[in-house]
Amino acid sequence: MSVVALDVAAVRARFSALDRPTAFFDGPGGTQTPDEVIEAMASYLRESNANLGGPFETSRRSDALVVSAHHAAARFLGCGAEEVGFGQNMTTLNFMLTRTLGRELRAGDEIVVTRLDHDGNISPWLELAHDLDLVVRFADLREEDATLDLDDLERQLTGRTRVVAFPWASNAVGTIADARRVADLAHQAGALAWADAVHYAPHRPVDVREAGVDVLLCSPYKFCGPHLGLFYARRELLERWRPYKVRPAPDEPLGARLETGTLPHEALAGFLAAVRYLDSLGWDAIMAHERELGERFLAGLPAGLRLHGLPTMEGRTPTFALSVSGRTPQEASERLAELDVAAWWGDYYAVEVMRRLGLREGALRVGIVHYNTAEEVDRLLEALAVL
Repeated sequence: MSVVALDVAAVRARFSALDRPTAFFDGPGGTQTPDEVIEAMASYLRESNANLGGPFETSRRSDALVVSAHHAAARFLGCGAEEVGFGQNMTTLNFMLTRTLGRELRAGDEIVVTRLDHDGNISPWLELAHDLDLVVRFADLREEDATLDLDDLERQLTGRTRVVAFPWASNAVGTIADARRVADLAHQAGALAWADAVHYAPHRPVDVREAGVDVLLCSPYKFCGPHLGLFYARRELLERWRPYKVRPAPDEPLGARLETGTLPHEALAGFLAAVRYLDSLGWDAIMAHERELGERFLAGLPAGLRLHGLPTMEGRTPTFALSVSGRTPQEASERLAELDVAAWWGDYYAVEVMRRLGLREGALRVGIVHYNTAEEVDRLLEALAVL
């Protein structure tokens, strides 16, 4: 079946932020926001701003919004509405979720993380290990293409492994991991599969059941939503875990037990609008467009630049880590900024990736998302050529 091409001009017309000369290739750090998302947040604050549980209209609207947001999150992740929850951001949620699981762990239990991970899925485990005398093992990546070494991951598993924490896609080099394979290996060892989908969710549809993961976290501000964190945890875990929460907080739905305090309701309104926005485009069109632009970028990559990671669009997102001959990553990023091209430099909190690849100063990172155009990619390539 043929895929309907993405109407990029129509997409960009939905973003006032794109009506400026800057070419945005900073999407891996956070995408631009459609006007409909901004308006949804403003409308909530104008018309429905209240806390939950009241008999008056604004409170009833807020109640309905929270329910709708949980159902939208469930559809987005492929799970039940009782299995999702929201929080400040992925990292804060992960510290909370790991602490909750920690009530079941004992000294000597082992956690496997990977050298492909963002530190938001490493440091929470290191800190928990410090507190509970756990063991943290690192599964390696393959230096030649920056892919997860599944053979090494399997070697790290023991009878004491309780969790395998891994990135579904790397925010630094774009590599996509085989989530199903990682989850199967974890389960064969009697461990939980704990996925960071922050970088995966903006580029591919998420289905936690198909992937077989037990816990998954992502960030709506990476897929055109507001600053917010979102998690999934398997129902059986939520029924078993004792959450850290205040005593009057409700016990239902299950995922909400791990939502501490009052949620940012205006952000939930923005999240709802962001999911509707993505639905209006369709994942097939998004993926085809991003793949085409990624191939265009790789085909035109100028001499003097070193790409870290997979050399084609197979097995990756259109996020590229580069070293520029004769310039530090910071200098390259600053020069691009002078040319109205937005791109990040550094380690992007992917500390272990950069250490493993020997990139002491990090790398220049350019990331393509669905609202980018072929003309912008050409402009990026021209700018890189004169660095």
